[in-house]
Parts: sequence; structure tokens; C-alpha cells
Amino acid sequence: MNIVNARLRGREGLHRLDLDGPRIAAIAPQPGSVAAAADDLDAAGNLVVPPFVEPHIHLDATLTAGEPAWNMSGTLFEGIERWAERKALVTFDDTKTRAKKTIDMLVDHGIQHVRTHVDVTDPTLAALRAMVEVREETRQLIDLQIVAFPQEGIESYANGRALMEQAIELGADVVGGIPHFENTRDQGVSSIKFLMDLAERNGCLVDVHCDETDDPQSRFLEVLAEEARVRGMGERVTASHTVAMGSYDNAYCSKLFRLLKISKINFVSCPTESIHLQGRFDTYPKRRGLTRVAEIDRAGMNVCFGQDSIVDPWYPLGNGNILRILEAGLHICHMLGYADLQRSLDLITDNSARTLNLGERYGLEVGRPANLLILSAPDDYEMIRTQGHALVSVRHGEVLMRRTPASVQRG
Repeated sequence: MNIVNARLRGREGLHRLDLDGPRIAAIAPQPGSVAAAADDLDAAGNLVVPPFVEPHIHLDATLTAGEPAWNMSGTLFEGIERWAERKALVTFDDTKTRAKKTIDMLVDHGIQHVRTHVDVTDPTLAALRAMVEVREETRQLIDLQIVAFPQEGIESYANGRALMEQAIELGADVVGGIPHFENTRDQGVSSIKFLMDLAERNGCLVDVHCDETDDPQSRFLEVLAEEARVRGMGERVTASHTVAMGSYDNAYCSKLFRLLKISKINFVSCPTESIHLQGRFDTYPKRRGLTRVAEIDRAGMNVCFGQDSIVDPWYPLGNGNILRILEAGLHICHMLGYADLQRSLDLITDNSARTLNLGERYGLEVGRPANLLILSAPDDYEMIRTQGHALVSVRHGEVLMRRTPASVQRG
């Protein structure tokens, strides 16, 4: 199977991509538009890109909003309380069923790489065991990374350290944390040192829920970044959320950015979730409650967007469409300048792939996996302006999904 009449980001004109089974065999310029052969896919002058990436979601919690009660305040901390109630009802089969239903949503919107956080503050580790099976059973659809995520803390939850170690033994790929939720600052710091030790010993990636609060005194990001710098692990470490940065004063943030840059860590922002959960204790003016996405990006650091939640105690909406998150995030983060719009897909493709450490398993290059999307627009700007979609998703050289755009008839 080949793809003709394709536009590629950063390259002029039309191109042809030859697929040889699960690999990209060739990429060549076309002199102009050509007729597609019977077995070809015709991009019709639209973008062909690597698959979308979901760098931050909680598949173990999806589709549980209102069970057994709704988060009425809309705060992060009530969400944690409601989840603690729902967690008591979690079963192995329940987790697998909901996760697979959500993965189908993601696949329908062109996502083929997913990092899911899974709550391991559960003595049975039922959700983690279920997700390890889901990872194997959905390999034909997605590549799934599993984060051992201590939702109720490492130090402040009974046997938290032992549960984290057990989660890695059971097959979690990534070590997580939540230092701002620990009972004290000292516990928050010690949790970071523990999780970094655990990751280093086991050769794991790191992804920490870090400073997900409007409190300007929540400053665990500097601790995480320094640990990453000293250990030389920065490119394998991700700080998720970091929304307190939106409340830091500029003098402190200027100093912090120097450390962040030399640490080389990655950042994930979940803009729709953060603008919903944060600013809840403000009257007016109300803070946006997001990290400094534009500033991180313009400083040359790696930042990307994630969905975080789909119909769970923290966020009652969502349908798997990461393009919805991208459009909202560009608005929320003051990134609608034309230069930002021209490269906006970076925030859900290349930048996210760097965060997941995908390396040569990702990208439109000869010899790499034949995993790609045909989009509904010729460039990044038009994808945002038209609220575009992934029309075709190809995985290992086979069509995984096709979408027929809605048509409008007048008169």
C-alpha cells in the first residue's frame, strides 16, 4: 500500500510514501497531483503526519463520573475524595472494560501512542494488574505505557513505597509521584528522591504529577528538576501539570527556568482539565490555573498537551479527541499567534513523542514503522481553523480507522 498526493510538515509540495508491510520503504516528492492506483490511499493534498500521541490520561478512572457521587465543587481535591469512593468498587473486569472502551475512543481520533497513569494506592493493585493485561490485548491498536501513580501519596499512604516497588515488578513502565499531595513538604521531597531512586534502579521513565495546585508556595518542580539534572536523567523525566507555575512570581520563575533548561526535563499540560479544576478558590480576578506553556515552549523546552480525564471524578466531559484539547489549549495559553498556529500540531505529535521517549519508533522517515495519519487539512493552521479530523489511521502498514467527513447540503 502506498500513499499519494500527501503534504508533509516542513517539506514543500506533494509527496508519495511507499509502505512495505509494517515499515516505510520510501518517501519521494511528486511533480504534481497524480491519480491514485486501486490499492493506494489518496491524501488529496492534505497532511500526512505520524500518529497523535496521548501523553497523559488515567484509563483506570475513565467513565466513572457520578459513581457513586459527582464532584460538585469541581475541585481537584474533591475529585480525589470521589475517586477514593469509586476505587472501593473497582474490579479487575470493570477496569479492563472501561479502559478498552476508552482506548477505542482514542483510536477513533488517530491516537496510537498512550501513556496512562494507574492508581497504585490500592493494596490489591487490581487496576494495575488489569491495565497490564489491557496493554497486551490492545497492542494491535496502540502502544501503551503504564505509570505507577500513587494517587494518595507515597509517604503519606500506608505501605506506599512497597506498593510502588511492587507495581514496577508487575510491569509498570514509568514511575510516578504526587509530591504536592503528601502530608508535609518534607514528605513531598522524600517521595521525589524515592521515586527517582526506584526509576534509576529499574531503568524506568519518570512522570510526576507536580505542583498541581494554585498554591505559589508549592515548589516541588525545582526538586524534581534538580534530581533529574544531577542524575543525568532529564530527557527521561516528565513533570505533568506544574500549574503552580502560573502563580509563581516572575523573579522566582526566571531563576527556575535556568534550572529547568539545564535539567532537560519534559512537560505535559492538560489545559481543559486544569482550567476546570484550578482557580476554584479565587474570587476575581480568577487565575487560569495552567503552567506557562507558551513560555516553556519559547524557551526551547519540550512541552505537550494531554487529555488527562474522560468522564471521571475530575472532569465530566471528553470523547478521546485530542484535537479538541489542542484547540482549547491554544486559546487558553494565549498561543493563537500565527507562528504558534503554523506549528501547533507539534503539541500532540513530535513533542509528545519526545516525552514518551519513543525515539526511532516514531516519525515519517524511511525504515521507521508505517504508522501514520491522513488529516482533513493541508497544514497545521487549517487543521485548527476548520476543527479538522484524522481521516485515515494506518498502523503497521494496515488501515486501522477511516472517517467519512460530514457533508452539508443547502436548499
